[in-house]
Amino acid sequence: MPISVNRRQFLRTTVGGTAALAVGATLTACSDDDTAGTPARDDGARPRGGVLRAAFVGGGASEALDHFRGPTPMDFVRARAWHGGLGNLDPTAPDGVRYGVLENIEVSDDLATYVLRVRPGVRFTDGSPVTARDVLYSLAGPARTSPLPVFKMPAANFALDQARVDGDLTLVLPTVRPIADGRLILCQGTYLVVKDGTTTYGPDTPTCGPFRLTRFEPGQGATFVRNDDYYGLALGGGPYLDGLELRSIPAGDARAGALTGGQVDFAHDLPPVAARTLENNPRVVLTPSDSPYLVGLSFRMNMAVPPFDNPQVREAFKLAVDREAMVRTVLFGRGTVGNDLPALGFPDYARGIAQRPHDPDRARQLLRDAGADGLEVTLTTGPETPGMVEAATLYVEDLKKIGVRASLRELPAGQLFADFPAYTRLPLAAGFNVPVPALSSYQTTTAGGAPSALGWNRPDVDALVTEARAQRDPARAADLGTRAQLALWRDGNTVMPVFKPYLNAASPSVVGVADDLYVQFPGFAQAALR
Repeated sequence: MPISVNRRQFLRTTVGGTAALAVGATLTACSDDDTAGTPARDDGARPRGGVLRAAFVGGGASEALDHFRGPTPMDFVRARAWHGGLGNLDPTAPDGVRYGVLENIEVSDDLATYVLRVRPGVRFTDGSPVTARDVLYSLAGPARTSPLPVFKMPAANFALDQARVDGDLTLVLPTVRPIADGRLILCQGTYLVVKDGTTTYGPDTPTCGPFRLTRFEPGQGATFVRNDDYYGLALGGGPYLDGLELRSIPAGDARAGALTGGQVDFAHDLPPVAARTLENNPRVVLTPSDSPYLVGLSFRMNMAVPPFDNPQVREAFKLAVDREAMVRTVLFGRGTVGNDLPALGFPDYARGIAQRPHDPDRARQLLRDAGADGLEVTLTTGPETPGMVEAATLYVEDLKKIGVRASLRELPAGQLFADFPAYTRLPLAAGFNVPVPALSSYQTTTAGGAPSALGWNRPDVDALVTEARAQRDPARAADLGTRAQLALWRDGNTVMPVFKPYLNAASPSVVGVADDLYVQFPGFAQAALR
């Protein structure tokens, strides 16, 4: 059933998401719905129908439909609603993944070849079948020119130029080197299928996702209707919704206000303080993500430029941060202390490495030893995810306490990563790590002196990671992986003081969002409204 969305209403509700929390409280207090505060019971028999409205951080007027170049949550979520994915991470599944457009992945005994089987019957919205050639193009074509590190991952692990299409539904991928975790790379939820040769994106672009795009306005949002030819329907699943509205609301408080005011049904990644105000709101169900689906807030030191080419300075900057205080004051207790390594909670995370302490005295001594006492730095940040600016503000104060003349530069929402090459040239920059396994994360962002490594270039550590990922023996892989992470912890350029959950919130009528997996960027294929 086509859904028509009035443009004026769309814009009003999107921009109007800046309504204050108090407005929402007034509106909800006037309702007499006796189901308030009770999460919708999900007994598996989900109703079909309705239009779900959801709010995310977007990139403003610079937003585009080409997700290979979009770094914001809105970019990823919009793409996942529109395009079919290869699969998602699922620790409960036999292969550790739940397949999507792919039916399965076979791995050769020598870990040198992966055979991808495309699910039969998957079609694009123009009626043409999804083939192995489309999958190869999606991995090797526009991904190669993407400025975003995550899209470099397939080419870093598979010899895509030597890939072989065998019939319509089989793609044979040789690996660059033996790897045992290739399924986790290809099915981490990020890799979506576009039609072979696609170079431009608009409402008429053939897609194979759960929804069809009907309207897109940069900085405002997008509307969709259900794709009645989506393969998931034939398998007895979603999409259950008639339509989906995604609204770009950069400010976290405004997303919360839009939810309590009834302007949206789902608000993504709320600030901790806003989440705290909603805890006792009977009209809202707060659903923080669990480990390992946590976001690591970080500060990156560029080792390519002084003073961060000096290991004593880097260690001083790691010892300066008061991690416990950051959890208390920035995250209001809804967080976990970090140890300057990503992927907390994943099986390959190096749990045995000692927790780095808060030691300002030692930090000051290191700076004196390095001849860097009184150095001047600027930390660049932006509100790309709640807590980033607040954490950076507190970190600047911590740096001042060890004698650093530190200052903060805050960019508008959606701009910190918009020019990624410029980001990689910053001397000191805030960032965040989405939840992916540790060694995959290293391969994506750090190995080989990649630009996103900000000057880190350690072939010996790269070799350890490579060897760990080539092990079928979990104990041997863990030993090698821990050695690699220890080197990164000791010599690296990242301060990762805290991890926070995604603090999502929804109306009690919303069910099934988490069943879509990849909770950091939900696609709503399994969501329903009761």
